[in-house]
Amino acid sequence: MKPNILMPIMIFMTRYYHNSQLTHRSASVPHNIFKVFSLFFFVLVAFFVSSCEENPTKIGSNLLPGSDFVKIASTDTLSAQSYTMYDDSVRTDNPSVSYLGQISDPYFGTTTAEFVTQIRMGGAWDDLPFIVDSVKLYLHVLSTTGGSSMKHYLKISEIAEPIYTDSAYYSNKQVLTTGYEVANIEIPVLRTDTINDIVINFPPETLDPPLSFGNYITRDTAKLFYSSTVPDFKTFFKGLYFQIEPSSDPMLISLSLAQPATLGAYYNYFVLFMSDLSGGTKEFIFVLDATNKNAAYNRFRHNFNTADPDKKIQHINDGYKDTLSYLQYLNGVYTKVLLPGLATLKSDPAMKNIAVNKAKLTIPVQLDGSLYKASTIPPSLILRYRSKSGVKYVVPDYNVDEFHAFFNGGLDTVANVYNFNIPAFVQGYLEDATGQVEPELEVFQGAGTKNVILKANNSKTPVKFQFTYTKF
Repeated sequence: MKPNILMPIMIFMTRYYHNSQLTHRSASVPHNIFKVFSLFFFVLVAFFVSSCEENPTKIGSNLLPGSDFVKIASTDTLSAQSYTMYDDSVRTDNPSVSYLGQISDPYFGTTTAEFVTQIRMGGAWDDLPFIVDSVKLYLHVLSTTGGSSMKHYLKISEIAEPIYTDSAYYSNKQVLTTGYEVANIEIPVLRTDTINDIVINFPPETLDPPLSFGNYITRDTAKLFYSSTVPDFKTFFKGLYFQIEPSSDPMLISLSLAQPATLGAYYNYFVLFMSDLSGGTKEFIFVLDATNKNAAYNRFRHNFNTADPDKKIQHINDGYKDTLSYLQYLNGVYTKVLLPGLATLKSDPAMKNIAVNKAKLTIPVQLDGSLYKASTIPPSLILRYRSKSGVKYVVPDYNVDEFHAFFNGGLDTVANVYNFNIPAFVQGYLEDATGQVEPELEVFQGAGTKNVILKANNSKTPVKFQFTYTKF
């Protein structure tokens, strides 16, 4: 601003400052006061003129059809309701991991895990005379949970029914056995912080043949072959039922009976150590994780009544909206989340043409500071949905990328929440015209031996569903 304008303004403003020493400045104001008012009037007129101009972005909008515009809206007020559910019959055939033993939890009670599997001959039988000297079972134990400070004992039983790789088997299936079993087989002490490769010694083969495993499985050598046309080893010896006998300090272990990645690289197998008539020695193996896949399935039993009375789950399968919901490993209880707000949107004719931009489900966790901490609960969870026909599917968002980064599902250890991105599922539900997809999800963990307690419903920090969409 020019000095000859700036100075009169300053003098004019300070003229009215409450100071008796400034009264002499009033004489200099009238000379330029008209310039000041002229400038002020020009600015005022310019302001009103500019305010009357139409927004360039809206010019001609009344000439375009409404279909040329979209509306973006978002909400985090769609309700999410959580329930604790349990299904004691889940499909467990051809498992990638098998579990064996028992574990107790003050919130969830007692879980018992067992498995049934075929065993396969590791080669051709040579039909030469032999004497079984001893039997050892080699196991590659992936994880060990619970008590390892005392002795635990394995029990195996011969199954009476054939099992098949292309048949469905469920976690509560009753196992029929022939009556032959070997019990009290001592398991070596296991470390809980590492993989354990162990050798289990079976009772001596000097016992009567009906009691010793090596003599029993080779009692009819004419059946030690494979065939697709006549009864063979699969029909002669149908498989084994594995259990760990109950203990006051229970232990749960896991191992993989899946086919090995490398031909002949077996990790779980029996070895029969034998001698011939001339005193020479030889070995023969029967394989659990064979290259030619054995049929197998897991069995699980959950007893919630053995939990601590002040911590046990109060509401399972009863539709009660508790402040907590629960998620247990080995096909125990799980959390079902209902999204009734989505059903309302779908039934609204005004919401027929929308594209889902964001659909995020956030589930807070309940930690007790001792047994349940951020370091002891599952690092990630998965969502699935059930069709009206009863078939369960993992939400499509889970497989958007190889490492499931888009879906997320991981634990935020700062906010203590699990975050799930599910726009593909929500879009699919809104567009589904068959009525097969429901606005509900099940929270589960694909693998592992960790439980978690989740906040729900009327909790101070309940489940949150954020939804952003574009309406065309």
